[in-house]
Amino acid sequence: MAGVDDDATNTKEGKRDHPDHNLFRELYVHFAEVVYGSTLGAGLVADVAYPESPSSKRPVMLSVHGGRWIRGTRHDNGAINVRQWAGMGYFAMAIDYRLVTCSPAPACYEDVLCAIRWVRAHASEYELDLSRFFVVGQSAGGHMAALAATLGQGKFAKAGGWEAESHDFTAAICVSGAYDLVALDWGSGWIPPGEPWDAARFYASPINHISVDGGATRKPLPLLILHSDDDHSVPCEAQAVTFVDALNKQGADVTFLRHQDRGHMLLTPENINAIQHFIKTKFPPGPPGGP
Repeated sequence: MAGVDDDATNTKEGKRDHPDHNLFRELYVHFAEVVYGSTLGAGLVADVAYPESPSSKRPVMLSVHGGRWIRGTRHDNGAINVRQWAGMGYFAMAIDYRLVTCSPAPACYEDVLCAIRWVRAHASEYELDLSRFFVVGQSAGGHMAALAATLGQGKFAKAGGWEAESHDFTAAICVSGAYDLVALDWGSGWIPPGEPWDAARFYASPINHISVDGGATRKPLPLLILHSDDDHSVPCEAQAVTFVDALNKQGADVTFLRHQDRGHMLLTPENINAIQHFIKTKFPPGPPGGP
């Protein structure tokens, strides 16, 4: 398949150590590394995994890791385990993106948009169900997933490839995400060259793209927000609560799962179960063999 590592092999995946083993099936899972885009001569790399011979088109779970845009990789526990999600029937993709320590913002976000376009460009090849296309992000990844669900492309460049494709997807899932960079201490890492920092961070804040008055050009996509009151990296009240309140005032489709004592949450088994419940409830699959 295009972009797939020729050395990739099929491995049989069984039940994993998970609180709900009924989420898994015995299937053959294909795993590979892909180059989902190219910028300045460098490849943008992702892990993908998916079940072989699906009975219907595969839903998509695209994962964006955290790390304040300055660190982290697709292999962190702030990203999904692609084999695990493939075992649940998904086409699962976990991306690396350019970090601001090497390529200033908004390069990281442009890479997320490129990954969305890559998925759409390869939907036929991988038999993907684009009506069930989910983007999950943790921390800084949650910020970018929420920005994709609110702003979309906006004024940012289509970098990396697949320029003919759109940035449409079904819903964003944000774990410990950031939504107002101006009010966030580590929002200082978002420094696009040649732009006033306050204007740049305002524009890159999802909370500022949910109403016509705020400059939004579309209705936000559905969002699942997971946050904890004792998150000391991304304060819950100033970020998640304020964002959810603003979404509700605009009549957006938002689900808020608020905890008291989970800290800066990762993609834990508890959160994976919550994500699965959200998808099963709001976006159930169609009939087998259907589109």
